[in-house]
Amino acid sequence: MKLGCIGDDFTGSSDLANTLAKAGMRTVQYTGIPSVPAAPDIEAGVVSLKSRSSPVGDAIAQSLAALDWLLAQGCTQIFFKYCSTFDSAPEGNIGPVADALADRLGADRVIVCPAFPGTGRSLYQGHLFVKDTLLSESGMETHPLTPMTDPDIRRWLRHQTSNGVGHVNVHDVFAGAQAIKAGLDRVHGNGQRFAVVDALKDSDLMEIGAAATDLKLITGGSGVAMGLPRNFGCTPGTATWHGQSGPSLMISGSCSLATQGQVAYHAARYPSLALDVGAIIAGKTTPDAALGWALNAGGRPLIYSSAAPEEVAETQERFGRDAAATVIEDFFAKLAQAAVAKGVLRIIIAGGETSGAVVEALDLTSLEIGPEIDPGVPALRASPNLVLALKSGNFGSEDFFEKADGVLST
Repeated sequence: MKLGCIGDDFTGSSDLANTLAKAGMRTVQYTGIPSVPAAPDIEAGVVSLKSRSSPVGDAIAQSLAALDWLLAQGCTQIFFKYCSTFDSAPEGNIGPVADALADRLGADRVIVCPAFPGTGRSLYQGHLFVKDTLLSESGMETHPLTPMTDPDIRRWLRHQTSNGVGHVNVHDVFAGAQAIKAGLDRVHGNGQRFAVVDALKDSDLMEIGAAATDLKLITGGSGVAMGLPRNFGCTPGTATWHGQSGPSLMISGSCSLATQGQVAYHAARYPSLALDVGAIIAGKTTPDAALGWALNAGGRPLIYSSAAPEEVAETQERFGRDAAATVIEDFFAKLAQAAVAKGVLRIIIAGGETSGAVVEALDLTSLEIGPEIDPGVPALRASPNLVLALKSGNFGSEDFFEKADGVLST
């Protein structure tokens, strides 16, 4: 294995695996830390963790365990993948995990670049934009677990690390790989370990990748990984894929603005069931009952807890933030288990925490990377008879659920 990757959630990890596979690396996504060595032909391994919202100590411990496994596979470079909206609380987990990985690797120049232009995320003068809107005005400021209220990634990261945070600006990036390397050296010379690197377009990411050839650790969204495979001599290829016919189920736990639009679009065209936390707690709505509805509802049924920010806030106030999240995750985990037991062969999931809960409940160990459904979202094969799509909340077109089911079935 050449490139070792650690993802802080399952959807982001599949996004990264998709990026690397498209660029020609033989890539496998592992769900949790593997207990056996990787196959000898694997060039990039993506270890998916459910650590984004874990306690900081747990996130560090899991990430270091993943690092140890990847180094044992022979990896010469490590990539720490987090969301392209830099989802994190002021105390972490991005900074503390990056610190721990850098300390273990002895890395003194570490790129920080969540930019992903293909999905509208760009970084300019250290500020993260979602399309033409600052991150803090994009809807992420009301995220139920990691509200992003400051678009300045330099400032946000400084809350999370005792190491210095510098900046390689867009003018150096536009000048190409050598100028970016010089910028990284300048940041290091100022006593700063982390360098937030601007990027506005895919060609910027390719130059950043070229500048990162000799770095021990890179951090960012999946976009910045775009330029890494060619450093290992890889060229783009076409992955083989065969679809899976049979019953399907759509699950959505994301409350992002993009997912809310996708849920509304799908609900206007296909059977859809909205969940209520109170009804679940009271036992009025159960996973088995919801699955029974889905199996008899007709094609492409959707079961969702996605809601507007004011509804989410009301639910959190009534039941507690962590309790409400746990109830929904447990419900979807049991729903997925029951669905697979009843012969559902395609599952499409929106939301990082929801995806993690489902993948862990199904006890999946590795995922084969298939064709791209939308930017950042690949088709995944979990077993000979089960295929998945794991979508980050803000990703995907309005008709994502319908489109994903079409790709997974063909």
